[in-house]
Amino acid sequence: MACRRRGPFVAGNWKMNPLGLEAARDLASKVAAAAPELGDGRLVLVPPFTALGAVAGAVAGSAVALGAQDLYWEDQGAYTGEVSGPMLKDAGCAYVLVGHSERRQLFGETDETVNRKARAALKAGLAPIVCLGEVLAERDAGRTLERVDDQLRLGLAGFSREDMGRTVIAYEPVWAIGTGRTATPEQAQEVHAHIRARLRETYGNDAAACAIIYGGSVKPANSYPLFKERDIDGFLVGGASLDAGGFVAIVQEALRAYREEK
Repeated sequence: MACRRRGPFVAGNWKMNPLGLEAARDLASKVAAAAPELGDGRLVLVPPFTALGAVAGAVAGSAVALGAQDLYWEDQGAYTGEVSGPMLKDAGCAYVLVGHSERRQLFGETDETVNRKARAALKAGLAPIVCLGEVLAERDAGRTLERVDDQLRLGLAGFSREDMGRTVIAYEPVWAIGTGRTATPEQAQEVHAHIRARLRETYGNDAAACAIIYGGSVKPANSYPLFKERDIDGFLVGGASLDAGGFVAIVQEALRAYREEK
């Protein structure tokens, strides 16, 4: 098996969990302190908007990057409750989640709005982590790859090869988000390989080398076999990222798989 170009990309999505600012700083500081031992890994922490400043201070000068959970597609205006790309950039963010399954399922986001948000992120100098994946009914009907194709085509409409070089794709089967169920390594690999093939067809080999990560009940126990699959480049971690030790263990297990390939 040929070696991957880069080590694992692992993002921790804290969602709307009730971490106080002191707890957020402590969690981020522990991850940042472990980062020097994870030299081949790329780490991103994605706290709620209210904790961005606290986490930015805690990871300053470390190898840990800051991400946000969402953004609006306009730079400014009368959009009460929304946060723009330039605001996130000013807060110290390098990444932003776009189209997370919970946003799609609970807040009515569509592939078209995901596209607008992803393009706004790029315009602001942020790297979008574009999330996509099928619901259980689509998987049971054998429509997983068809749904993923639609999400890629519509969600990445208007993207250039250079845009893809700054984008991360997160495959998260909706039936595995917060359920304790996880796609088998073989199921996840099938979709990741399909996504990479589609990117190669559309944007060329260089763009197809962008990170394609898996999300869906990722834990230390399953990160090693998942990362052993050739086209899984890392993880979007939910609940397990709220524990610094567990989050670091996920990265360590992925790194173990990565280094065995070298």
